[in-house]
Amino acid sequence: MERAEEKYMERAIVLAERGRGWTNPNPVVGAVIVKGEKIIGEGYHGQYGGLHAEREAIAALTESAEGATMYVTLEPCCHYGKTPPCTEGILEQKIGRVIIGSRDPNPKVAGKGVECLRKAGVIVEEDFLRESCDRLNRVFFHYISTKLPYVVMKYAMTLDGKIATYTGASKWITGEEARRQVQKMRHQYMGIMAGIGTVLADNPMLNVRMEGMKSPIRIICDSHLRIPLDSKICQTAREYPTIVACGMADSERKQKLLEMGVQVICAPDYKGQVDLPKLMYLLGEQGIDSILLEGGGELNESALNAGIVQEVKAFVAPKIFGGKGAKSPVTGLGAALPNEAVGLSLEQVTKVGEDLLLEYQVISHKRKGGVSECLPEL
Repeated sequence: MERAEEKYMERAIVLAERGRGWTNPNPVVGAVIVKGEKIIGEGYHGQYGGLHAEREAIAALTESAEGATMYVTLEPCCHYGKTPPCTEGILEQKIGRVIIGSRDPNPKVAGKGVECLRKAGVIVEEDFLRESCDRLNRVFFHYISTKLPYVVMKYAMTLDGKIATYTGASKWITGEEARRQVQKMRHQYMGIMAGIGTVLADNPMLNVRMEGMKSPIRIICDSHLRIPLDSKICQTAREYPTIVACGMADSERKQKLLEMGVQVICAPDYKGQVDLPKLMYLLGEQGIDSILLEGGGELNESALNAGIVQEVKAFVAPKIFGGKGAKSPVTGLGAALPNEAVGLSLEQVTKVGEDLLLEYQVISHKRKGGVSECLPEL
């Protein structure tokens, strides 16, 4: 029976992934209702403001759920928000047993959903395949507990660790399949962040160019508001939400950006440069729960030194550029000693076409004095 139950929860996990990128800042959740070893209803949280997974599964029932078992990847909610409580729906259907993967750290839920069901006589089992279910919602768990965005640093490099040749050419390091994967990543996170150096060098759009996916909010770190008004970023600011974060803002230039539809956020450190921890706080206040960091070497160094990065995704291409002056993913002064390095934990290695995708969790950040003191100009 244990393996059969795992199968149902694994199905709920697969369903939950379908909501990835659409539910932020809500979690992704999947639910499966089983009766007599037969799935009679299943669903997932499809978009922010839409029905939760439990109610989607109930809406899809093919027969009465009385006495059935529900497998759900996250503790059911018990409060009124944009939708009514899922616990009410479970009780109305007379579901007899609920198997839960992850516990919900949201103070509005946090054990209250389980308590509500148990008080009504429903058998509740928690922490079933919890590790796999928790992995679904790292972004949500981080944001709900810290109110800060979950930051994923992404870059593509050659086998010898170069992100461009000595001439600055970088298109293309990886193959088409890896580049499609990056488009999917952009869809998954609420924001995408780059530095002014990237804008000046590449004039990127930083949007999603695949059908059926959404583009993230574009965030440019630009301490002195040097972003060209004729850049693609500025010219498309009314089409794609755009934020320029600065340290010192010339009022006339700021007004021009505002007129173009660009939101300007001032988050200065004592040098008048962008203070990344302060910026994360301000972005979190706006409900931005996650950021894909597609910075150059300086912004990546600043982000790591500031301690704002939770995850690193590195695409490695089967190429060697060489070259003393060729750029690397992280520049700046760097670590003086090996024990000052950023500590990473390898989670997954995936072959993407001819390239490799290495995925790491950040387990420790290097510190070289005060956070703001070690940030190079952005």
